[in-house]
Amino acid sequence: MRTTLPAVMLALATAVLVSTAVTACGQATTGDAGPAGRAGQGDEAGAELRDRTFVSTAVTEAGRPRPLAPGTRVSLRFTGDGRLLADAGCNTMSGIASIGGGRLEVADLATTELGCDPPRHEQDAWLAALLGARPSWRLDGDTLVLASGGTELRLSDREVAEPDAALEGTTWLVDTIVDAQAAASAPAGSSASVVFEAGSAAVATGCNTGSASYQVAGATITFGQLALTRKACPPDLAPLEDAVRGVLDGAVQFEIDADRLTVTHPSGRGLQLRAQR
Repeated sequence: MRTTLPAVMLALATAVLVSTAVTACGQATTGDAGPAGRAGQGDEAGAELRDRTFVSTAVTEAGRPRPLAPGTRVSLRFTGDGRLLADAGCNTMSGIASIGGGRLEVADLATTELGCDPPRHEQDAWLAALLGARPSWRLDGDTLVLASGGTELRLSDREVAEPDAALEGTTWLVDTIVDAQAAASAPAGSSASVVFEAGSAAVATGCNTGSASYQVAGATITFGQLALTRKACPPDLAPLEDAVRGVLDGAVQFEIDADRLTVTHPSGRGLQLRAQR
């Protein structure tokens, strides 16, 4: 489910996509508000940011480090069609990005509605407020810097900072359950996981454990029959086990983005997993 963020966070947002201008070799680049940089005109405007994901390396406020919630980092993904996808460790925000005049503006910013702990909810609100403040931006090589007021957010190209984890040999922990258009966090303290190794996937549902054979072809994993122990599950873990059993069944699509694995069943059900650190 998606919902529009409060208007106070969007008051300064616009929906115009404009260009970036490339300066001399080795210099940082910033936005260009000229008419040639508007989206849809076939030029290379914004090519420095498009189809790239940046992850946070440092945050400061009033010159002092601002610690992020444990186990989280800020992620900004600029898509090829002019959208921004932002993640601060809980919900995903998205909107139309404008990067002209050295400012990042986001129009129609919307967010998913996952239930998260207070520190991550507060961090979501902090990031939404920063994006709503039309922060200045500059790109220096693989480093993107956003600044507004006394806040500075430094990010690095994700492919440089966080190469994709390997599907096999990694312990993947289930943190989100997807059912059609809805998403929910896995129960707090649960330990559902999948480990792929040499054609056999070791599966923990958060309650029972077992394994299934698998084959990988391109972006498809085909699971054999999942064999599990038959321990009775507490009511709060039963939906998680049902989701794991329902998704790891037959041919499914998968995608790895840094330390995140997304598995989608043809039914529309899915799991999002993170590599164990």
